[in-house]
Amino acid sequence: MPKKHNSIAFLAFIFAVFSAIYIKQFIAPQWIEQSYVYDVSTDEHGTSSYIYKEQKVIIESIVDYKSSSLNQQKLDNITGAPALSQQWVSDEQQQLKLLKPAFHFGVWSLLPAFITITLCLLTREPLTALLGGIVVGAIMLGRYDLTDKVIIPNLAKEGTAALLLLYLWLLGGLLGVWSKTGAAQAFANYMTKHFVKGRRSAKLVSWLLGILFFQGGTMSTVLVGTTVRPLADKAKVSHEEMSYIVDSTASPIASILAFNAWPAYVQALIFIPGVSFLATEADRIAFFFQSIPFSFYSIFAVTGTFLLSLNITTFAGKRIRAAKYRAETQSLLDAPTAKPLSAKELQSSDVPEGYLPHVLEFVLPLVTLTAIAIGSFIALGSPKINWAFASALLLSAVIAIVKGMSLNHVIDGFTNGLKGVVFASVILMLAVIIGSISKETGGGLFLVSLLGEQLPFWCLPVILQLITMIIAFSTGTSWGTYAIAFPLAMPLAWAICQSQELANPELFMMLCFATVLNGSVFGDQCSPISDTTILSAMTTGCDLMDHVKSQLVPATLAASLAGALWTATAYFFV
Repeated sequence: MPKKHNSIAFLAFIFAVFSAIYIKQFIAPQWIEQSYVYDVSTDEHGTSSYIYKEQKVIIESIVDYKSSSLNQQKLDNITGAPALSQQWVSDEQQQLKLLKPAFHFGVWSLLPAFITITLCLLTREPLTALLGGIVVGAIMLGRYDLTDKVIIPNLAKEGTAALLLLYLWLLGGLLGVWSKTGAAQAFANYMTKHFVKGRRSAKLVSWLLGILFFQGGTMSTVLVGTTVRPLADKAKVSHEEMSYIVDSTASPIASILAFNAWPAYVQALIFIPGVSFLATEADRIAFFFQSIPFSFYSIFAVTGTFLLSLNITTFAGKRIRAAKYRAETQSLLDAPTAKPLSAKELQSSDVPEGYLPHVLEFVLPLVTLTAIAIGSFIALGSPKINWAFASALLLSAVIAIVKGMSLNHVIDGFTNGLKGVVFASVILMLAVIIGSISKETGGGLFLVSLLGEQLPFWCLPVILQLITMIIAFSTGTSWGTYAIAFPLAMPLAWAICQSQELANPELFMMLCFATVLNGSVFGDQCSPISDTTILSAMTTGCDLMDHVKSQLVPATLAASLAGALWTATAYFFV
């Protein structure tokens, strides 16, 4: 990275820090009345209660709306923070509402997210960019003890802890055990022997494996990339084609076949008090699955790779067509000027001497994982992802031990797997924190006050798509973009539903949800600083920028078609 970019990034961060200090000292927060309507029930003793996050809450006292210190008229005249954090009121129609004060700093509320994106554009390093945004947001909120007041409280949240457990221990451990047993390589050898007969069948098998490994992100790219490279190289498939197939069936398919960690993560970011179909965790997960038919970009992206697998390159762009022609006529898997990323650590075998890998060591845990995820969704209403991954990990370890591998070797594989995902886990942690801070500084409230009453509703989906595409491309993370965008986008969408009295608000919310989900996937998939982009190139042996440039055209075409469909659906059906 040029030193000039480093200097500009440092100056931008310093400017943002001083701006945050100025905001804290001199910019008075604008307090906004937030009213939430819950499904309140009254028992035989006259006690009113409601359900909040699946817990029953008793309403202690109710006051008249006009006398409440939290109505907008009173908030406009206060200095400092309100004395109450919430209060139940009864309005003129005798409807019960919960009032909560919230604030924003005007356009300054967007500073944490803005500096995060700016730093990532300049440094191309998401970890320092996210940390920089957290520091700026913490200063704005007056939380100068970054460890005790920001990081630890966010890590202590149940959702964050569960996410780190899933991603760090279960996923990392499973990958490590598979590496130690040689299960993935055994599967590749089996597929090569029985199914791959040429270039087209090699690409079709790769596409099918991308569909099969629908967990998304680094897991899919590593598993599919390392599995298909031997068979694809043997069949003389260009590395640009393979890296595009691997990358474009990772996150896109994970957002369609969402029996994975995605719903559990995203649902925590889309809670809007007072919105009945987003009230509980089960409601929000159900909302995720109901929105899947509107994931137009992901559907087009997966369809595009399927067409390429059938050697239909009409929509693939000239770079992929040239790579395909080069491989077919000259047997050159890379361009003459390419500098393929080294993937020795991902390709090397770590199987102990004397241990014989078997294809079922890969298939049985994967089938178990899938069956538990889908079965628990059918039986319980939400997929138990932790159960699925834990069972697959335990089964892999048991099979290895029964076949004669020592416990020490199994534990060694498990710990190596943990090491492999530590950095990504840190990125996830920081992404969750920056999302929480962006919400607290009032970025969503500011956007609502700025656009909620004026923006034509049918414009919002495509605007959200463009915004999230830019954020994800700049930060190289779809999940980090979710943490930034969902707390801003969903309240804005709901405010437009209310102010413009839309006939089908739930459909409109699904469209907006899908645009944020898919726009983030596009940006992450096409970003040269994304872990999935880098891993897709690394595991398939492709030059990184050749991969980025070659997949940009078909991905942009899919995003354009999706944007048109979202706009048309909002205009004609909401």
